[in-house]
Amino acid sequence: MLWRKVWLRRLWLRKVWLTAGMVLLCAFPALAEPELVVLPIDRAKFLAGAKFDMEVELRGAKADEIRVLIDGKDAAAFFGAVPRVKKEETLSSSRLDGVAFPKAGAVKVDVEAKAGGKTFTKSVGYSVVGPEKRTAKNVILFVGDGMGLVSRQIARILSKGITQGKYNGYLDMELLNDGLALLNTSGYDSLVTDSANSASAYATGHKSVVNAMGVYEDSNPDPLSHPKVENIAELVRRVAGMSVGVVTTSNITDATPAAMVAHTRRRAEQNFIAGEMLKADVVLGGGSQQFLPQSTPGSRRRDDRNLIEEFRAKGYAFAGTRAELAAARGDKILGLFNLDNMNVYLDREILKGPDVLKGFTDQPTLMEMTKKAIDVLSRNKNGFFLMVEGACIDKQLHVMDWERSAYDTIEFDRAIAVAREFAARDGATLILATADHSHGVSITGTYHEKDGKTGRQAVRTYAASTFPTFRDEDGDGFPENPAPDVTLAIEYANHPDYYEDFKFHKTPVSPAIMSGDVAVANVKRAPNGVFYPGNIPGAESQEVHAADDVPLSAGGPGADHFKGVMDNTEVFFGIVRALGLDPTKNK
Repeated sequence: MLWRKVWLRRLWLRKVWLTAGMVLLCAFPALAEPELVVLPIDRAKFLAGAKFDMEVELRGAKADEIRVLIDGKDAAAFFGAVPRVKKEETLSSSRLDGVAFPKAGAVKVDVEAKAGGKTFTKSVGYSVVGPEKRTAKNVILFVGDGMGLVSRQIARILSKGITQGKYNGYLDMELLNDGLALLNTSGYDSLVTDSANSASAYATGHKSVVNAMGVYEDSNPDPLSHPKVENIAELVRRVAGMSVGVVTTSNITDATPAAMVAHTRRRAEQNFIAGEMLKADVVLGGGSQQFLPQSTPGSRRRDDRNLIEEFRAKGYAFAGTRAELAAARGDKILGLFNLDNMNVYLDREILKGPDVLKGFTDQPTLMEMTKKAIDVLSRNKNGFFLMVEGACIDKQLHVMDWERSAYDTIEFDRAIAVAREFAARDGATLILATADHSHGVSITGTYHEKDGKTGRQAVRTYAASTFPTFRDEDGDGFPENPAPDVTLAIEYANHPDYYEDFKFHKTPVSPAIMSGDVAVANVKRAPNGVFYPGNIPGAESQEVHAADDVPLSAGGPGADHFKGVMDNTEVFFGIVRALGLDPTKNK
């Protein structure tokens, strides 16, 4: 998995740098200057009354004293909390847990640490916003994982068609036009983000780092002990008594759904994340492997907990198939429809190859899961927050299978249509449709071999790029044939070595395979295809994320918050603004 490789590489690099640092410290003590770190970071934004952990670390020295002032007042007195202080030879810290700013306004934090006869200082500034009048009863956040602007366009071409240069229609997400924005997606540690970090920005209003969610990164080796920031699931339940739903086509403990409920520096802590799903009332997706005891075949747990039974004991109805989901009753539902990620739409609903489905032949669609979630959550008179993820848009672009990604984008859009129908009846629901990050994918033109040309020579550009011939005969939004005689020519900006024949593969084939520490082009992908040399590091076997801004479309009460170019953390603040959340009244 890409996230596992990124995590392991990050650990290796950290180990290398720590080792190098210790060598420098021993050989050249004057070169290793201690570093003062303040968490949350400079320019962080807060909702008044929302809880967070505040920590100051002096890295590289044992502090004699650490002083933290909030607008000139001692932080412990300001928050009415007792700090946890740690002093070790190369690391000192002072931490306040579960604090909150009481009112809106600008905040200045001044920090001073003394160690070895030296004084280290740092100042950061925060902004705190207060509640606004509630305009929306419900919020539905749709996250198309990895769905950049081009992914939307590919789905529109396939689903709606284009005639003489004019589209025959637009996607449902594109009809959410009460608010339109471009979102910046970087975390505070890197230009290009991952899904945990970016989804965490939506869930908390705070930046984080790659592989983390709901936390700021400190020096603690325990991934569950980093400074936390309250997430949207915790807030709406604590402050407004609202219901929470999490729906995805991935493993339910994967990054995006996990970020709505969990706090961890390491997204791979999926055993832990599975238990955190109890913070949601409706939990639908794949990933039963994290809920079954380790003695069960296919389980990925490291203990004998049976979380499915634990959920049942807490009043959740359980569904393991599409039929069981349709029949499920009650105000809480846990639905797990595959051991790991659910199969993509093309394989699940059109091709239905048994070698791909591997026994999971009755999985619901994202539309069905979305409708069920809305039906259940809307019973709460206090309203609900629902996150719906089209997860495999991203996963299929990683393996450079744009057709499967496109069909999942269309499925994602059809789920938005379900929500729009509900919102039209309800009149009090804000719908947001966006992505957590983008991919370096582009439409070069079209591709066909009708004149005998093949490979690169059959890529049609400019005037030769006649329109593709996808057909949706039954009007369900999904073309019956993913491989028409004129298809799209899709190119990638950030890829490993691979072979390309521009054809759809009925059986999924990875673009590259690992040979030791090096990714090697997989000739089985396209035996007669063109070889494309990679343009990313040789250890990367998949196409990778891009730093592109991503579009957001909004419809309903509160949509006016979303306009122009915005940081991704503003999604959180748009949600709490629309819901009128005031945590200062629920301490």
